[in-house]
Amino acid sequence: MSDKKAQLTVDGIDAPFDLPVYSGTAGPDVVDVSSLASKGLFTYDPGFMSTASCESKITYIDGAKGVLLHRGYPIEQLAEKSDYLETCYLLMNGELPSPEQKKEYVNSIMNHTMVHESLVNFFKGFRYDAHPMAMMCGVVGALASFYHDSLDITDPEHRKISADRLIAKMPTLAAMCYKHSKGQPFMYPDNSLSYSENFLHMMFGNPCEPSKIDPVVAKAMDVIFLLHADHEQNASTSTVRLAGSSGANPFACISSGIATLWGPAHGGANEAVLNMLQEIGDESRIDEYVAKAKDKNDPFRLMGFGHRVYKNFDPRSRVMQGICDEVLGAMGAENDPLLRIAKKLEKIALEDEYFVEKKLYPNVDFYSGIIMKAIGIPTDMFTVIFATGRTAGWIAHWNEMISNPYKIGRPRQLYTGYTARDYVSVEDR
Repeated sequence: MSDKKAQLTVDGIDAPFDLPVYSGTAGPDVVDVSSLASKGLFTYDPGFMSTASCESKITYIDGAKGVLLHRGYPIEQLAEKSDYLETCYLLMNGELPSPEQKKEYVNSIMNHTMVHESLVNFFKGFRYDAHPMAMMCGVVGALASFYHDSLDITDPEHRKISADRLIAKMPTLAAMCYKHSKGQPFMYPDNSLSYSENFLHMMFGNPCEPSKIDPVVAKAMDVIFLLHADHEQNASTSTVRLAGSSGANPFACISSGIATLWGPAHGGANEAVLNMLQEIGDESRIDEYVAKAKDKNDPFRLMGFGHRVYKNFDPRSRVMQGICDEVLGAMGAENDPLLRIAKKLEKIALEDEYFVEKKLYPNVDFYSGIIMKAIGIPTDMFTVIFATGRTAGWIAHWNEMISNPYKIGRPRQLYTGYTARDYVSVEDR
């Protein structure tokens, strides 16, 4: 923190006044406007595009340079050298684990993979065609009714147990959502498997025969979870923090994050990629749709290209590009019609002057959508996969906030409705 000041002059207030300016370890300085209320003023920032809502040490993004750091470690290094559960530990604890710490942490997660058998009754209450995200919102919030033995948010040990439970049980619940939609029996976790292998076992396995899990697919799944583990103060993470600021239990807070992620503007990007590929339908129509994408008067947009945050390139996409090629080769999916369209679009985006100039490179959603399609995951499960990976970031941010002094969130508004007026009885209206 620095002792810099910003001077603010406002019409109607006699003298200018100073506002503290704080500097983080990276990124732009921030102006502390909390004292404006004493002057009868609030700031107006729709979408909070210029507002820092908190102080955090977890994740840093520099969109202009294509940088994503978790606790200081570049996402590319974590994706290449680490794994999802080690990254979860890093997000929660601030440092990479020692071999002993990692073993203890992985064992703790694996000891929590099962869910209470009564949760099966929750799934029985859903229609067979219920959206998986609708089920996830309900069952994750319901976990609080089963695990109220560790809901004292002021107790660090309770927070740790709840975090481990959430990270461990999300793949189990995600797979249950899928199995329910298929009318297939739920698969119990197999704790001899890795985190991603276990998820694939519960998704695609059946009680009649042993699960056969391709190591290339398991690695791809682990990387997808890792690359979605956290992304700073996005809509869902901010929602989790806001819900947590009320003192709500962690299961309810994570459920609020799932609800926010469900919105198509946030978590539906990789699903939108597959919908776009289906709309194009045939390789012969690619040029037609590329022309539509270049026409600023045409509402069509190529989904999965460019990123609102990353103005240069999405650092996660470079990792996923190589993983994508490996999965398509392992699954023998190179000739799938939609995936052939996707690969041709990728080639155009990387070579066409229009896309290169505007930096509309394929992003992480483009590649993760292709990978999940090749694996056999239906599009309505894509956001559930996203939520499973992002739970680590959500609970890390929740824990960071609860571990420090905080205030309940209470945004202000610019009121433009009626001023006070008298009630008129119904007979006189």
